[in-house]
Amino acid sequence: MAQRIATLDELKGHTLEQLLYQVARSKESLTVVLGEGGAVVIRPEVALKPLPELEGRIPEGWKDAIYGK
Repeated sequence: MAQRIATLDELKGHTLEQLLYQVARSKESLTVVLGEGGAVVIRPEVALKPLPELEGRIPEGWKDAIYGK
């Protein structure tokens, strides 16, 4: 995943909503360097592909056979 670094001064004039949508669209994390030496990282969530549907069947009583006492 790509990473963009910006200072707090560079981001002035942008709304939080604009920054969040920009990070989501670009699919790259944004590190905001603060004046006191700290930093904040905003990272988009990775979308997972849906699991495939497999053919077959689940036999009756499978849960009791595995978890039964």
